Amino acid sequence: MASGRRRPVLRHPAQVVAVAFAAVATIGTLLLWLPTSRRGVGGATFVEALFTAVSALCVTGHTIVDTPTHWSTGGHVVILALAQVGGFGIMTSASLLGVLAARRMGFRTRLLASTESRGLGLGDVRVVLLGVVKVSLTVEAVVAVMLSTRLYVGYGETLPRAMWEGTFLAISSFNNAGFALRSDSMVGFAEDPWMLLPSVAATVIGGLGFPVLIELRRHLRQPQRWSVHTKLTVVTSSVLLLVGWLFFTLNEWRNEATFGALAWWARPMAGLFLAVGTRSSGFNSVDVAELNSGSWLVADVFMFIGGGSASTAGGIKVTTFALLLMVMIAEFRGESSVSVFARRIPERVYRQALTVALVSVGVIVGSTILLVETTRLPADQVLFEVVSSFATVGLSTGLPAQMPQHAQVVLTVLMFVGRLGPITLGSALALRERRRMYEYPEGRPIIG
Repeated sequence: MASGRRRPVLRHPAQVVAVAFAAVATIGTLLLWLPTSRRGVGGATFVEALFTAVSALCVTGHTIVDTPTHWSTGGHVVILALAQVGGFGIMTSASLLGVLAARRMGFRTRLLASTESRGLGLGDVRVVLLGVVKVSLTVEAVVAVMLSTRLYVGYGETLPRAMWEGTFLAISSFNNAGFALRSDSMVGFAEDPWMLLPSVAATVIGGLGFPVLIELRRHLRQPQRWSVHTKLTVVTSSVLLLVGWLFFTLNEWRNEATFGALAWWARPMAGLFLAVGTRSSGFNSVDVAELNSGSWLVADVFMFIGGGSASTAGGIKVTTFALLLMVMIAEFRGESSVSVFARRIPERVYRQALTVALVSVGVIVGSTILLVETTRLPADQVLFEVVSSFATVGLSTGLPAQMPQHAQVVLTVLMFVGRLGPITLGSALALRERRRMYEYPEGRPIIG
């Protein structure tokens, strides 16, 4: 009977997204576990296949084996497909969840129920899907042509090899995946702007988020018409990129193990590439293990912040960081409300931002303590790897390959949780909003 039908187990859209990603990760793991996906005799171990599949799907770029030598061409195809599905799926899922949350809250133009966006509406679902596909394929195609041409002309690669590697790097760059077909990532191109700058451009574009991209396309020359979300994303991303660029360039300028070994004119470019890499791309043009301690610490901060909402980047997102900063400024000024770009931010929005940030801090701290106590590895390196995993960045000091299997599994879980966590948690908080019909008497605990 109709009345006896069981309700669907997955009633929340965030649950559907999480289960879908888990299913694809399982398929990717099984494919990489096949003997045909690995070079040489025998197949990869289950942990190697699981770690790599989740890293690719969650567009992280973390590895515990050497990608070009360990995996066969078939394995590389699987990794690339997972990265493309991960990037496309994450952008689509975040955008559609934002639209759904917008309707539940009574607003037509909201992104992830936290920031204003004039680019999406519930009736634009088809437009969203087609737009994500068009933006993704267009950027990837343009960058692939540029990189393939450079590899063919400047490095003497055969045309098929140049096209394959150029396409691989383009898709990996736009999706902030961090996988490369060379053992040293992009170190061999450290002084080649024709290889580094297209990758930087693709990474930055992918890290802004589709809602921002579609709004910029419509009103690029009319900043006054940009939504609060777009303004926050563009301004905060630009400031973080500039600060990171200057800091890394100056701090590593004389480090002979990193920037100091490069020509003077290539060092600012290396600083820019590292600043972009720490925001989520995971590519490196210098040895990350040789960075100064200060650079490691600043990289931890930038990785934690990440990129734009509904983008291919990870982290807690720049809008979350910017809103919390605005809350602090308002509190220092003694203001009763938080305003950004002449718009008042509802209290529930920065409460959601605070929740996402504190939960993320808790996960990182707890995981770092667990790994330090069970592996006895250096705490600063473990923290770097944990933040890189949770923020789905993929920059590494080479430590994951030396970790015991249980630690590698922990990093795998961190990549999965870090990729879906901010999206699902933010959407869940928005969709669970409810009005309380009563209030308790006010209490004022002492702060500080």
